Amino acid sequence: MKKIFHLISALVFVILTLTACSGETQTENHKLKIISTVFPGYDFARAVAGDRAEIEMLIKPGSESHSYEPSLTDVSEIKKCDIFIYIGGESDEWAGNILESTGTDGMRVIAMTDCVELHDEETVEGMECETEDCDVNDADEHVWTTPRNAEKILNIIADAMIETDSENADYYRRNAQEYSQRLRALDGELSQVVENAKRKTLVFAERFPFRYLTEQYGLDYYAAFKGCSSSNEPTLATVSFLVNKVKEEKIPVVFYIEFSTETVADKICAETGAKKLLLHSCHNVTESDFNSGVTYIDLMEQNVNNLKEALS
Repeated sequence: MKKIFHLISALVFVILTLTACSGETQTENHKLKIISTVFPGYDFARAVAGDRAEIEMLIKPGSESHSYEPSLTDVSEIKKCDIFIYIGGESDEWAGNILESTGTDGMRVIAMTDCVELHDEETVEGMECETEDCDVNDADEHVWTTPRNAEKILNIIADAMIETDSENADYYRRNAQEYSQRLRALDGELSQVVENAKRKTLVFAERFPFRYLTEQYGLDYYAAFKGCSSSNEPTLATVSFLVNKVKEEKIPVVFYIEFSTETVADKICAETGAKKLLLHSCHNVTESDFNSGVTYIDLMEQNVNNLKEALS
């Protein structure tokens, strides 16, 4: 009987020991939980973290980010994350409100607008103005639209991972350096396209989220609306202005952005014979692109090719 008791005691001890060890293993193998509201932060975090983190993009692929409203589930997930990445401007003011109400203890928060030098949106000739005072321009929130800004954001995200998960610091640092090199190569391609260009003017048939791109590479532009405008149907006067500009300057390409209806671009192209092309702001991607693993660099490489054609 004593032998049986001792055997049972030994089994219980082994089970408890294994359970304790299992608990320690789970703690040690805990993956970082990272949430980004939009695609650029998601992609940069994914590039650095590899398989060492669980990364979620809060605004679903194919969704219009400017009209997004968080669900209770979204709020709950934000509370549980280790690193939270958001734009930091008026378009996701809701994120700041959530952080303020729930607190950020134990969480690293990255606002992408805090990572770079900001430029204000502009009201250029022919552009539709939604307010009586067209001289009032807020900061353009699309800060990731140049590779140089993207690299700054990437490195700040990498630093947050290294500080939060020091055991994998070398891995994160190595991945960040590799992605930085690719961004610098992309910057070189864009610089060369502009350097060899016959013209320096771009025409957009709708919103213009590329203030940083044109500023960085010395380009001019005409567009129907500012980057964060809620409008997507310009007046006849604006369309006529853009048509005349395309004709006067013999501009070969009229740009539209992702998730556009493309109707205004179609009108301008029909009037002028110009070609319609996409310039992707990388704000969000389609579900099929997301599922196929498209990256920021993939999208920007497409932009390089389309800019080359537009500036030729």
